[in-house]
Amino acid sequence: MRWKKGRRSSNIEDRRGMRMGRGAVVGGGVGIIAVVAAMLFGVDPALVTGILGGGQKSPDVSQQSTQQSQQYSEAADFASVVLADTEDTWNSIFKTGGQQYQPPKMVLYSGMVQSACGTNSSAAGPFYCPGDYKVYLDLEFLDELKRLGAQGDFSVAYVIAHEIGHHVQNLIGASRAVREIQNQVSRTESNALSVMTELQADCFAGVWAHHAHKQRQVLEQGDIQEGLGAAAAVGDDRLQKMSGRGVHPESFTHGTSEQRQQWFLNGLQSGELATCNTFAQAS
Repeated sequence: MRWKKGRRSSNIEDRRGMRMGRGAVVGGGVGIIAVVAAMLFGVDPALVTGILGGGQKSPDVSQQSTQQSQQYSEAADFASVVLADTEDTWNSIFKTGGQQYQPPKMVLYSGMVQSACGTNSSAAGPFYCPGDYKVYLDLEFLDELKRLGAQGDFSVAYVIAHEIGHHVQNLIGASRAVREIQNQVSRTESNALSVMTELQADCFAGVWAHHAHKQRQVLEQGDIQEGLGAAAAVGDDRLQKMSGRGVHPESFTHGTSEQRQQWFLNGLQSGELATCNTFAQAS
């Protein structure tokens, strides 16, 4: 992906190396693959309860934290460029529709983080909190992403663009509508709605990639395959097989590998939000 000459976003909030709660040091590590897999991409943190409170800067950042910051400095820079590109793309799309895009902030953290949605561990993977309009990302997750089989910088861009897709859903009111219905239906029906929500965010990620390349020629040979590889890597069916639990479609909350790839491609090929109505197609 051609990114090094790209604009950096000013909406980055770096909380790496911060201390949480009463002296509990935030450590590195992403956790067990099965745990990550169960909650990857778009877990609805608005439904997660936790202990709310402010984090405070550790007065003495450990050598390990310092080394980690250096190790992931380029990854942080890359995330800033991708975030900036989503800002430019969605601002243009919203403006065309006569609306104003409100960009989210991206919080970089390590270990654990507090948000308007509660306290989350990095084991939950990247997530978007509709309560504070922020995307949360532990850069160590990128190592876990590779272990899951997703390679290349565009696989990371897909992850970020997917979470921005959830922000777009929040802005247009789709997220709230889904949560209201989920509160009134069975667990199986709620899971099905979650799948539709996640697949739409995948499609929105594709819409971003379509316009980003059309306007700024950011894609290089192999990038689309990397994005599709990332989408396949986090399919519910594949992750359940990896965990050794067998495949149980009724428990899916994000969609199969094939579905995630297809919806990402739908947005990528069309560049139109109208092609991302996963709810209409499901019904």
